Amino acid sequence: MTLWTSDDAVAATGGQTTGAWAASGVSIDTRTLRRGDLFVALTAARDGHDFVAQALEAGAAAALVERVPEGLAADAPLLIVRNVQAALEALGVASRARSRARVVAVTGSVGKTSTKEMLRKVLGGQGKTHAAEASYNNHWGVPLTLARMPADSDFAVIEIGMNHPGEIAPLSRMARPHVAVVTIVAPAHLAAFESLEGIAREKAAIVDGLEPGGVAILNGDLATSDILIAAAREKGARVVTFGESAQCHHRVSDLRIGDQTTVVQGRAWRAPVLYKISVPGRHFAVNAMSVVAVAGALGLDRATALADLGRWTPGAGRGMREVIAMDAVDTHMTFELIDDAYNANPASMAAALEVLASAEVKHDIGRVSLGRRIAYLGDMKELGTSEAELHAELASQPAIAAVDVVHCVGPLMRHMHAALPETKRGRWTSTSAEMAEGLRHDLDAGDVVLVKASLSMGLGRVVDAIRKMRQGAGLTDA
Repeated sequence: MTLWTSDDAVAATGGQTTGAWAASGVSIDTRTLRRGDLFVALTAARDGHDFVAQALEAGAAAALVERVPEGLAADAPLLIVRNVQAALEALGVASRARSRARVVAVTGSVGKTSTKEMLRKVLGGQGKTHAAEASYNNHWGVPLTLARMPADSDFAVIEIGMNHPGEIAPLSRMARPHVAVVTIVAPAHLAAFESLEGIAREKAAIVDGLEPGGVAILNGDLATSDILIAAAREKGARVVTFGESAQCHHRVSDLRIGDQTTVVQGRAWRAPVLYKISVPGRHFAVNAMSVVAVAGALGLDRATALADLGRWTPGAGRGMREVIAMDAVDTHMTFELIDDAYNANPASMAAALEVLASAEVKHDIGRVSLGRRIAYLGDMKELGTSEAELHAELASQPAIAAVDVVHCVGPLMRHMHAALPETKRGRWTSTSAEMAEGLRHDLDAGDVVLVKASLSMGLGRVVDAIRKMRQGAGLTDA
């Protein structure tokens, strides 16, 4: 299927093409490029112009460039523009303009990616749905997601993030959502904002691009909910709140966290609802109520939406759970890994620890008779001047009472390590590589293990090391 013709791309960007071509996709990375993609030579950590020849050799239909790279054939298919970033944005705007899709935009300090994926599952059950494959939620990720949207999509889900003030509004105006969702406002990126209220005002800017008659679905349980609601009403949006308190339009009234699932009873305005998600976690379950609210706002079949919610599972690094078999013969010799190593802030740390606290361990199957709940936690970044205090406060989270051992990685997590009760205090290391080296002495069959940190801490290395323990890879070696 053709996504962009050379004529359409020229009309959108005002660029010049070296010849006729047709692209079936859009790519910014030669490692994931598919034959027929338009390769966009963005300049970020590396200059995409250095990879144009490689992209064309791999089958790219054309390349979007600011200059003609050296060494290309004279007839190389190129779309030449003044500025590649601006041209990508123009493609996104043009794609949105030609689409009949009903668009949902999602932001929040925690849970925007998992909520986007819940929406993908639910909306995908009721029409052709487009959403980014990864957390493409920044100044290039949003226009890239839009530029990749097939014109015949019924629905689109656009994730919008931020690191600094003023980022969300222009991305929302580009996406022009019919429905905007704010999952939560929590301490994150405090280094760039003066207060939690400042973060709330930035998150509230997602309503700036709402289409006329649009709906704002907002967390109603926050200290900053009034800021979100006031901003939405100022834009003329219909406000629907969700959460656990009685004043929320869509509310969770009873929530039961099991070892593998969470079951929720609640009300979608005046109608009772009952749904299950296939992962434990209060935060997942409450955000799922925002998805129920989106389904209502879009007039979808609620029974189908609730059934599809039960089929959603989190992806790698975002709470995905897997069983690690330590012995190829003895099938009882297993422990469970909760991989939540993609991101972290105080709110998501608290939620992840609650999941760990509710997990079921297994006794009398390993060298340690009692199964344990074990956490590997790394630094939470961009918390500003209160970073030391916010890390230390994690030691007083209620869920810590049910956690047996906490291992800490990074200079900031040293504050939590010092604040932990001595009986729960595991190892502290400055890097994830050091922590990974000692894993074989930490874990045993029957345990449940959580790994969580900000992405830059590299605790994916700890996750990888845990996965390599499959089938008895030396856990008991001296």
